[in-house]
Amino acid sequence: MKVLITGVAGFMGSHLADEFIKRGHSVVGIDNLIGGYYENVPVGVEFYAKDLGDFDAVADHFRGVDLVVHTACTAYEGLSVFSPALITRNTSHITTVALSASIRAGVKKFVHMSSMARYGTQDSVPFTEDMTPKPQDPYGIAKYASELLIKNICETHGMKYVILVPHNIIGPRQKYDDPFRNVASIMINRMLSNKQPIIYGDGLQMRCFSFMQDVLDPMMTACETDAADGLTVNIGPDEEFVSINELAQRIATILNFDLEPIYMPERLREVKDANCSADLARKILNYQTKTKLDDGLKELVSWIKNNGT
Repeated sequence: MKVLITGVAGFMGSHLADEFIKRGHSVVGIDNLIGGYYENVPVGVEFYAKDLGDFDAVADHFRGVDLVVHTACTAYEGLSVFSPALITRNTSHITTVALSASIRAGVKKFVHMSSMARYGTQDSVPFTEDMTPKPQDPYGIAKYASELLIKNICETHGMKYVILVPHNIIGPRQKYDDPFRNVASIMINRMLSNKQPIIYGDGLQMRCFSFMQDVLDPMMTACETDAADGLTVNIGPDEEFVSINELAQRIATILNFDLEPIYMPERLREVKDANCSADLARKILNYQTKTKLDDGLKELVSWIKNNGT
């Protein structure tokens, strides 16, 4: 196939590009580099450093493409409360541009990477795909709006689609110089710099963390087969549900760091407990959790050490 990946210089997009190339597909990539790095773009990608929000600038690159994998997004829940125009432009607006360009170019299938921010606060965890989304910050609202646009436009024009919901992915190439997202990599970077990690609220927020290599295979199955066509599917583990306090302690143990976290007021509209069921992904995409949290953290530590704090 000829595959176009939006956000190809980012963490997830670059790993997907690697995997598509490894499997013999040709890859076109678009990224404006505000959240990724040129160094992440794999050799062999036909790369365009352009803003996906500009239809006229990017539309022609969709011609001849069979599959679009849409990973581009400014994935900032905490920042979205204060900068909703920035976040929605780079979430729901760019999704509309990618959809419009795909329809015009005759793309066969559109795979969208959503977020568990779509769920908001539910009555129970883990979150299952049949729950009614209740996003509670501008980022989550924009992500869910993107999903609604995808379903509407794809069904109207006959383009296949899949909505995948990865959550808290960690691994090499993850951005760690960003104060608003990627809590594990931020904490590792601070501890390696001999600074205490910052925890918002009481640190009892509960999360599950996905290792990048574990989620690649089910993502590729969703892209290369019809197993998940027309569906929304959570991608990632539902085991090792840990608090942010425990996450900090695990990282400190790996680094032999004397932990005394700096506690700050809780973040506005943050979901307290967020965990996505992996049952559907196990059933239709053969998802398996192969990497334990500590092993994933150790690999992330090694990458940040080698890359420099």
